[in-house]
Amino acid sequence: MTLDSIREHCLSFAQTREQLQWGDSLLFKVAGKMFAIVSLDVERETRLSFKCTPENYAELLEREGVTPTRYNMWKYHWVSLARLDTLPHHELKELLRQSYELVAAKAIKKKRPRTSKVASKSAAKKKHGTAKKKTEALLNDPMIQ
Repeated sequence: MTLDSIREHCLSFAQTREQLQWGDSLLFKVAGKMFAIVSLDVERETRLSFKCTPENYAELLEREGVTPTRYNMWKYHWVSLARLDTLPHHELKELLRQSYELVAAKAIKKKRPRTSKVASKSAAKKKHGTAKKKTEALLNDPMIQ
């Protein structure tokens, strides 16, 4: 794939934004989380990095030109391709789509509204108060004494 075809493909996903970061890296993000990184420096060894499933991660690492991504990203199943043409066009498109879906699912889940601390504290007090009342009722029950 070419840089232009990667950009076009990644930007076709819903809510995807691109951002130039770290001087020469083009990041593709969904909900503020990156799912693909393309190095714009042609002299660098790594050209494309993306997240994959644990199964795909193990399989991809067995292939020539695929390495774990640096900076501890390998812990999260990110791989790096030495060249943009390391993998066949159709396979890379599918892997980029999977990367987007993995990141989007997690990022959107984190952005769901939660109950406020006040609401959760009052629910905990209410629950605790109910348990306390039941305990007191049992202790005061003449049948138990």
